Amino acid sequence: MQESYLTWAEIDLDAIGHNVRAYQRHCGENVRLMAVVKANAYGHGAVPVARAALSAGAERLAVSRAIEGVELRKAGIQAPILLMGYTPPGGADLVAEWRLTPSLMTVEAAQALSQRAEALGYKIPVHVKVDTGMSRYGVLPGELIGLLNTISNLPGIEIEGLFTHFATADSADQTHMRAQLALFEQALAGAHGAGFHVPIVHAANSAATMLLPEAHFDAVRIGIGMYGLDPSSEWAPVFPIRPALSLKSRVSRVRVLPAGAGVSYGRTYVAEEPVRAALISTGYGDGFHRALSNRGAVLIRGRRAPIIGRVCMDQFVVDASAIPQAAQDDEAVLIGEQGGERLRAEEVAALAGTINYEATTSLTARVVRVYLEKGQVVQVGSLGQA
Repeated sequence: MQESYLTWAEIDLDAIGHNVRAYQRHCGENVRLMAVVKANAYGHGAVPVARAALSAGAERLAVSRAIEGVELRKAGIQAPILLMGYTPPGGADLVAEWRLTPSLMTVEAAQALSQRAEALGYKIPVHVKVDTGMSRYGVLPGELIGLLNTISNLPGIEIEGLFTHFATADSADQTHMRAQLALFEQALAGAHGAGFHVPIVHAANSAATMLLPEAHFDAVRIGIGMYGLDPSSEWAPVFPIRPALSLKSRVSRVRVLPAGAGVSYGRTYVAEEPVRAALISTGYGDGFHRALSNRGAVLIRGRRAPIIGRVCMDQFVVDASAIPQAAQDDEAVLIGEQGGERLRAEEVAALAGTINYEATTSLTARVVRVYLEKGQVVQVGSLGQA
């Protein structure tokens, strides 16, 4: 089936399941797993990944925006879905209609939710985020009790969770993370002292889940690690995880360029001697970073072919001089393995001056997603269809 595609991403759903189970073993049965599938599951495809994660033992899902939760609900997914980001008061209708779990930090949003919940005749569970040092979304620790008091008196609202987020969980130096944890624990103690006993407390992302068992609480949020990507560039994963995504393309032309030939826009590469050039059918229009121009490589027939010239919107050129067998329609691997050689998302991201999160999240809708189980294709779709 992949023979008809120019650029595609193969998503190994078995790897998703393996990683979820690995995190569960690490945390123990008493800690719930919340699978983070925001930004279309970091480019992997929210619906198939959510189903695979839930099948492997995750109990809950987390996204950033209401529209992402609605997509999952429309696909028939019934598990609780936390909206980790801000939902404006006008989004109360979506939250209520699709039974989503919003996070709150303002009285105005809580009041809008309360009114909508009363109209529908049921209680909306909410989580309150505490800003312990990320300085983005969330209520400051000193403001927590006041907000909880206000929310608890609103009809139709049930305070189900309290959470925070660490700014430096991927750092080998845990000083700031532990300081944030201490602030969060103080806020929790204050809430308990004021009579609030919230059933779900969560703080740890993929990195913190690996490094800081004290932060596991009732649930952990696993995102980057669930996809088998390294949670940190400073330390190796505490337990084995398997990358789920491979990015592949096709050689669309092979020819020998003479010495003096310029390659791509701006002639940023000029051949000093004849070069066997292979054209790859991927570009920044697919989410393959233009910053990889004259940097990095692809795999053809199990060997590395360096990128020469600028990456264009739809294609780029590699030097296949060391691969004399390279031919039109050969598979080219941009992220993944081929013939025993490997290009990790972390390596590609570093060359592009970014992080592994962006290497997969930036993949656009025209990159066909091919989902595999036990090595067999089980589903195919674009980002918007998967």
